[in-house]
Amino acid sequence: MADTREESEPLLNRARGGSGRDCPRGVPTCSNVQEGPGAMARRDLCLDQAVVLIEDAIQYRSINHRMDARSLWLHRRYYSSTSQWILSFTIFLILALAFVETPSSLTRTSDVRYRPDPWEAPCGLTEGIEALCLLVFVADVSVKSYLIGWAQFRRNPWLLAYLVVLVVSLLDWVVSLSLVCQEPLRVRRLLRPFFLMQNSSMMKKTLKCIRRSLPEMASVGLLLAVHLCLFTVFGMLLFTGEKDAGQDRERLTYFFNLPEALTTLLVLLTTANNPDVMIPVYSRNRAYAIFFIAYTLIGSLFLMNLMTAIIYNQFRGYLMMSLQTSLLRRRLGTRAAYKVLSSVTAEGEAHPERLGVKPEDFLKVLQKVQLDSDHKQAITEKLHSRSGGLLSADEFQKLFDEFDKRVIKEHPPRPQYQSPFLRNTQFVFGHHYFDYLGNLMALGNLVTICVFLVLDAHVLPKDRDDFVLGILNCIFILYYLLEMLLKVFSLGLRGYLSYPSNVFDGLLTIVLLVLEISTLAVYGFPHRGWKPAMLGLLSLWDMTRLVNVLIVFRFLRIIPSMKVCVQVRRVTALLLSQLMSLVASTILDLIKNMRAFGGILVVIYYVFAIIGISLFRGVVVAPRNSSLASDNGSAPCGSFEQLEYWPNNFDDFAAALVTLWDVMIVNNWQVFLDAFRRYAGPWSEVYFVLWWLVSSVIWVNLFLALILEVADAPAQALLGWRF
Repeated sequence: MADTREESEPLLNRARGGSGRDCPRGVPTCSNVQEGPGAMARRDLCLDQAVVLIEDAIQYRSINHRMDARSLWLHRRYYSSTSQWILSFTIFLILALAFVETPSSLTRTSDVRYRPDPWEAPCGLTEGIEALCLLVFVADVSVKSYLIGWAQFRRNPWLLAYLVVLVVSLLDWVVSLSLVCQEPLRVRRLLRPFFLMQNSSMMKKTLKCIRRSLPEMASVGLLLAVHLCLFTVFGMLLFTGEKDAGQDRERLTYFFNLPEALTTLLVLLTTANNPDVMIPVYSRNRAYAIFFIAYTLIGSLFLMNLMTAIIYNQFRGYLMMSLQTSLLRRRLGTRAAYKVLSSVTAEGEAHPERLGVKPEDFLKVLQKVQLDSDHKQAITEKLHSRSGGLLSADEFQKLFDEFDKRVIKEHPPRPQYQSPFLRNTQFVFGHHYFDYLGNLMALGNLVTICVFLVLDAHVLPKDRDDFVLGILNCIFILYYLLEMLLKVFSLGLRGYLSYPSNVFDGLLTIVLLVLEISTLAVYGFPHRGWKPAMLGLLSLWDMTRLVNVLIVFRFLRIIPSMKVCVQVRRVTALLLSQLMSLVASTILDLIKNMRAFGGILVVIYYVFAIIGISLFRGVVVAPRNSSLASDNGSAPCGSFEQLEYWPNNFDDFAAALVTLWDVMIVNNWQVFLDAFRRYAGPWSEVYFVLWWLVSSVIWVNLFLALILEVADAPAQALLGWRF
């Protein structure tokens, strides 16, 4: 929630950085304005303060910062789109350095059998780029600390951590240069994701939610640990292997010792090794299935789902609380702006308690605010629609409701034709039914491609005759070109480009036309025996594939049209329309709120990848260069070597990310546990188990909670629908 000081303290006083001349203590506005040049300067200062406060309200920022003239100038420059873009690009750049730094990811493949020596940046190149990034961050924390003041800076843990991370990173950078880039560990690489987190308020709130959920998650984790240990002991007692060959095979394969048994049952929680782990004893005696079924029921179906329920219970209301916090900050900012502007009006009036904000003062402020022209126009029109007089506090607040409304842009007017024939033609090809015809043609094109893919599945590319498909592609591309020209004729060029779907169609149509002309120029018109010979940069088969890929991609134009457009009286159709609308809105809301969760995922991937490189770089080697890595022909079935998982390693940053993704999916993740236990040692299992807990258990459950939270309101609306 917002800081309580924002409500308890005066909005503009010395505690917020006022100089005492502009905003005396205890006076919430810029008063004591006298006649003369000084009065005009103070009036301009009040207007600038109102501009900054309104911009803070629009962006849901705290208003707890300095309000003197110099600070206001710096504040607006810092939060300008250019400055924020530079900061965002710097964060991206310092994170992307991991792909170029040693070990470099600039190779065609990560397979240890075929990977060439990568290009390594000379010492000082990446370090120089990193130094520039760190200087930007130093400037960033300096400006932030100046704007909020030292008293607020000391009470902000994120800014204090920001300062500590910068100091450690700079010291580690100096050590790196002093050792000529040969240091065994770069601590600052682990700290880089912090720059991403501190720049996102939503990520901070998400971390707070995770921290709040940790106690209850720990209690369920303890239950899982007890469950795992108990069944491990039961399994080792059951599968002694003294009298039964199946028991002996089970013991040697999965329950040979305590660590092996724990790993086996831990993997079974994710069902990745089911039913393999049960088969040796189940093939001898079906009663042993009771052990594995009971373990899976309690662990996977009860305790793991209980973990999901607990995370959702803690996460429930998270989005609503975030919205309430943002709304409170907006109201504080607009209220403060009203106080400032009303003080300008109050000067020289006999009854200041009855005063408000002059519309002309508000319009001057609005013109300076960094806001898109559509919202400015909407607020201006709403202001002009009211009757004359000063703006009250409620009226001033309601003006900012326009920020939450979606601005619907009007399309340019259609061309006016004098000829009746041209007007009729414009009506026909400008109708939405013409779009339906285009969607039908796109569907037909996709169907023909699928038919030929099925018919030619067993024919080698060199033996295929693309005569019929080439003719059909020419016909469809000519239709796409004709459709684009007719729409331009009906809507006008500006009207055609005002629709994003038309821009999408037009660009792909032009690309398809260029490819088709190139194909015809190189290989001639389609004919019998049209073989994919290599005459240019691409063979005919490659050109055809590229055209077909773009045609399939163009088929995405049909997605915006997948809705019920015709109003009917039937209840089923109306319910279907509402259901599709709710699903579409849910997906859009989910995408909007995924940025914070995507950022959290980037952070955990980045940190674990750097740790994985430090721990496991070079442990997976080519099969003929290691006694541990046997050739896949003699390797046990289902092993790392037999499955040829050689590209999954931690030899560079990109390969580490893919390896972590494969483990996160938990399909065959026991193969990774076994391989790295043999290559690096038994302690490596701790790393992969921690990664499974953080990614698959915590983050995936948080993602499910987000989906449930976003879908909760549309679901309630659908259940509340009345026939």
